[in-house]
Amino acid sequence: MLLNLSIALPEFILFIGAMGLLMVGVFTDARSYAIVHWGSVIALLLAALAVSGGGASQLAFNGSFILDDFGRLMKFITFIAMAISVIISNGYMQREGLARFEFPVLALLAATGMGMMISANDLIAMYMGIELQSLALYVLATINRNSLRSSEAGLKYFVLGALSSGLLLYGCSLLYGFSGSVAFVDLASSLHAGEKGMELLPVIGIVFVLAGLAFKVSAVPFHMWTPDVYEGAPTSVTALFAAAPKVAAFALFIRLVFTAMPDAVIAWQQIIIFLSIASMALGAFSAIGQRNLKRLMAYSSIGHMGFALVGFAAATQTGLAGLTIYLAIYVTMTLGTFACILALRNETGSLETIDDLSGLSRTNPMMAICLGVLMFSLAGIPPMAGFFGKFYVFRAAIEAELYSLAIIGVLCSVVGAFYYLRIVKIMYLDEPLQDNQLEPIPRDLSIVAGALTAISMFFFVYPLPLVKLAEHASFVLMQEVQNKAPMITTWLTAPSGL
Repeated sequence: MLLNLSIALPEFILFIGAMGLLMVGVFTDARSYAIVHWGSVIALLLAALAVSGGGASQLAFNGSFILDDFGRLMKFITFIAMAISVIISNGYMQREGLARFEFPVLALLAATGMGMMISANDLIAMYMGIELQSLALYVLATINRNSLRSSEAGLKYFVLGALSSGLLLYGCSLLYGFSGSVAFVDLASSLHAGEKGMELLPVIGIVFVLAGLAFKVSAVPFHMWTPDVYEGAPTSVTALFAAAPKVAAFALFIRLVFTAMPDAVIAWQQIIIFLSIASMALGAFSAIGQRNLKRLMAYSSIGHMGFALVGFAAATQTGLAGLTIYLAIYVTMTLGTFACILALRNETGSLETIDDLSGLSRTNPMMAICLGVLMFSLAGIPPMAGFFGKFYVFRAAIEAELYSLAIIGVLCSVVGAFYYLRIVKIMYLDEPLQDNQLEPIPRDLSIVAGALTAISMFFFVYPLPLVKLAEHASFVLMQEVQNKAPMITTWLTAPSGL
């Protein structure tokens, strides 16, 4: 029984930790925030530790839950990203008067949903994971109850999230009606193109399902919530939105498409290519006129999701590995940037616009170096980590003979470099604002920002571990799809003899 439970051990750690810390927060005084905060970080790190290392692919919950090396890597990245997001939120939440125990508890519940999304192996488990994550994130967006902007952001996120859920459920119902099953394996045997192509019903179902998942990764044209939610939510919540949920959503996206639709490439590849081009173009051009830092990061996130979709569109093992590498690097760059944004604060509050960074190299040289390196990395300038992320996905597109997609990606990357380099110019060439006296930076933010900046700067020195892990994870997933090798099936029920 205990061996069987170990398959979902990370999710049990997170859920039990969330319930325990909830009780601590409810039945103790206000000083419990520090206990709940660091307790949630420990739970996330334990969950990440529980999925570290390799192993055989295993099924649980009657085949609805799968744990393989692809899922292990994606969960590890997701849980580490969530832990960093919670760590860098501590000082900000206290300074803004938002240090309530609900934030880390909701972060744990969202992480539980992300773990379920990554391991989902049928349509019902997929929807349960998405909703568990989404409901927690809706509340996090409105955690600053005294802010009209935060309430508006949460309401927009909830309404548009409900719309995406409706699209997803309608698509799932069409696929179930066509195949007679919700399991990804059964869908794969039903969704294949004949001599005259695929039937209309499953194609419509695929379109609706992909539309619902595109919302979760902020892909155009389902990006409309991203700028407003990023700007209106507290900055620490925005940092959380920008990293871990994107990894979990992409992991689910990948597993669904490659596992349930391996013979329907013609039906979904063109959709992915469109989403990629539209996201790259809008992210590159729309961010040029942005002056608010969080809105700029929102459009930056949309653009980077487009670059990640380039590897997805290749529909090959190389593309899948490149996508995995890109997501890991994206998380590093994004959380490092938000750590810098959270650290910068003056007497009137947190810095919100690009102009507030004027002359930062003279008022805080170390933070200017960190933010400058991260901007170069986000722009994809060698030898920063961001360059290698784009290199791997563009290489996959070229190998798959998607030359036009790779060329458009390179051009959008050049355009996007403008607004990243503009921030560097403002920090180093503009005069500091007279009333912009920065407050001392908390130690935890300095450590996180410095560490993530170092990773972005020196990734090229030894990229092999991440590359090998990504290649192995993609190989495992593709082998499961191509060979349909029998899984080691376990059940989360006691054997009949016990």
